[in-house]
Amino acid sequence: MTKAQIVGWAHSQFGKTDHADTEALMAAVAAPALAHAGLAASDVDGIFVGVMNGGFSKQEFQGALVGMTDEALAHVPSVRLENACATGSAAIYTAMDFIEAGRGRIALVIGAEKMTAVPTAEVGDILLGGSYRKEEADVEGGFAGVFGRIAQHYFQRYGDRSEELAMIAAKNHANGVANPYAHMRRDFGFAFCNTVSEKNPIVAAPLRRTDCSLVSDGAAALVLADADTAATLQRAIAFRARSHVNDVFALSRRDMLEFDGPRRAWKAALSMAGATLGDLSFVETHDCFTIAEMIEYEAMGLTAPGEGYRAIRDGTTTRSGSLPVNPSGGLKSKGHPIGATGVSMHVISAMQLMEEAGEMQIPGAGLAGIFNMGGAAVANYVSILERAK
Repeated sequence: MTKAQIVGWAHSQFGKTDHADTEALMAAVAAPALAHAGLAASDVDGIFVGVMNGGFSKQEFQGALVGMTDEALAHVPSVRLENACATGSAAIYTAMDFIEAGRGRIALVIGAEKMTAVPTAEVGDILLGGSYRKEEADVEGGFAGVFGRIAQHYFQRYGDRSEELAMIAAKNHANGVANPYAHMRRDFGFAFCNTVSEKNPIVAAPLRRTDCSLVSDGAAALVLADADTAATLQRAIAFRARSHVNDVFALSRRDMLEFDGPRRAWKAALSMAGATLGDLSFVETHDCFTIAEMIEYEAMGLTAPGEGYRAIRDGTTTRSGSLPVNPSGGLKSKGHPIGATGVSMHVISAMQLMEEAGEMQIPGAGLAGIFNMGGAAVANYVSILERAK
């Protein structure tokens, strides 16, 4: 078995874009990613597409859309993956399995979503598809309401941490200023994020607008190759470890504050990597809502349960802290085009490790941690990346 490595990438601008649909978004990153890897479309053995859809578009069968972008890709086996907000990571891991099983040498992975073309109310209902509708369909506020409920329970058990959630939002918006791909490149500051106002209303109590990730269009692409092929190319980023752990879908059947799936995924990945959190140069984590990032601090082992607030309050997770979290600005600032998110996290981390991250660059970055989550901590993916060349 040969390990798959990242050898090239591309990333579109996230936000409300002029791209008409996911076909156009995929076309915007497919050729640039292959060019970045120094490969041609004719070199690709498999295509793996991450698009959640769920109602954003009437067009299904979206794995076939990449073949529309280049005639040389039209006959390459292609498949589309969906795993809620972890759709992008699902596509990456499936492409890695393809290569490591010996079925091909080179895989093209594209994650994309066009979200802004449907009314806001419809967006909320589509995203609620990432919850267990039999029990959670009537939660007020849609998917934001699910995390609002998580935040309410967290505050009841551990105390009101609204200030720390605002600190997380302010951190990620400040980091996003340096990200040329980010949807919202604006430093709002702590005071704005911590104050309920006309421009920062309550979305799903106690979560404010600044506690919620953005509705965005966007795409990102990775080119993966087996290690022997990667050794002949300009760049190579290796997976020192990767893990995927699921948890029970229905919140009613588990402790919604424990984030047991993320905890297990982090434990497995760090063990496989022979590393600790202290060895990581930075983490890109899934801040779909600020309460998610706070509980993820606890799940990764950065703090004890109920003490995630300490990691932001003492500066640990800031850009200059001992473990910078979301130096890209995270989903909060960068945006969250569902299918593209997991791929984007890997692209940004690869850029950091190759010292190609520009103003986002964490000096001396050597080991990256990535956590991508589908649903309310249901599908949990952790990747530990390092430079191989």
